[in-house]
Amino acid sequence: MLLVTKAGSPNVLLGGATWPPGTRRFAAAGSAYAWGDLSLTRPRGPKTRLHPDSYIVDRALPLPERALLKHIRQRLGKRSRAVISGVGDDCAVLGVPPGHNALVTTDFSLEGIHFRREWHPPESVGHRCLARGLSDIAAMGGDPVAAFLSLAVPARLPQSWVDQFMQGLLKLAARAGVVLAGGDTAESPAGVLADIVVLGWAPRGKAILRSGAHPGDRIYVTGELGGSSATLNLLFKAKKRLAPKDYPPHFFPMPRLEVGRVLSRDRLASSMIDISDGLSTDLMHICKESGVGAEVNKEAIPVARNGSPGRRVGFPFALHGGEDYELLFTAPAHKCIPARIGGIPITEIGGITRGKKIFIRSADGSLAELSSRGWEHFRN
Repeated sequence: MLLVTKAGSPNVLLGGATWPPGTRRFAAAGSAYAWGDLSLTRPRGPKTRLHPDSYIVDRALPLPERALLKHIRQRLGKRSRAVISGVGDDCAVLGVPPGHNALVTTDFSLEGIHFRREWHPPESVGHRCLARGLSDIAAMGGDPVAAFLSLAVPARLPQSWVDQFMQGLLKLAARAGVVLAGGDTAESPAGVLADIVVLGWAPRGKAILRSGAHPGDRIYVTGELGGSSATLNLLFKAKKRLAPKDYPPHFFPMPRLEVGRVLSRDRLASSMIDISDGLSTDLMHICKESGVGAEVNKEAIPVARNGSPGRRVGFPFALHGGEDYELLFTAPAHKCIPARIGGIPITEIGGITRGKKIFIRSADGSLAELSSRGWEHFRN
């Protein structure tokens, strides 16, 4: 609970910081609300024991831009050797090692499209924002190095929400060995908008493209599919929050960076993509870019379990659901693909064909054409 006092009243000690009296704008070391505008209300109830002139912080508005940038900068970890100059200059200065190609990806996270504040905790929104970019780097078999965040928030968004968003993003960044090296902030007239740019690299000529699949290649996926979209379906039905710890594939997806690195290093994969739009749609992307077709075995597709206790999600979520951030890749038939890489299970689900269409084979051996029914922006 955060407290402030009227002029002439004793300061309130909280978290090791003394709160200056007589002001609604203040700076307190270690506080998520430093320099925030405060909306104050009197505490009520017989069990509330506060100084007569004490107030409870009802809302803290976002920090002014310069203060917000300073606040974020103070929370950044150690700078990577690859980031020569990061936050604080007009541009970040990065060093790309000899014999490597740079990888650059960008992804929007839009309130109302990719998340809802009433459903998703801010830590989850920050984590998911960065996970989208990291997963793209993983799909190229690369190493992520630096991230750049452009964040626009409504004028009355609590500063605590921004802080928790950054906490989720920076926690994943530290785990992935990525430095937040720059970005921008702005006021949004409506919801929260976050654009993440992730820079990485791969050894020259070793980045894994979507266009490398050949007839006879086998098709593989990492992990399990459908958990994220099935959770989203539950959120729409329940119209209330779910416990994130029971649905980690949706709230805190983990990009398969180690899997991508091994597939690239050992030259195992001929093509690869991350499953962000759904298996049916992302397999279509590989087939179109490679000029091939595919045949998928329905019974082989690994279907996720959700909730507590875990229950298998419906098969359509595994086939068409998006935001799994697993890897879908192809490999020549003579390559020996491990059953697990970095502890993540790898499952063979089909093969690449010479035709241009994609088919799915049922347990009885019958074939049906597989249509792309995953996520696609602007589709009616």
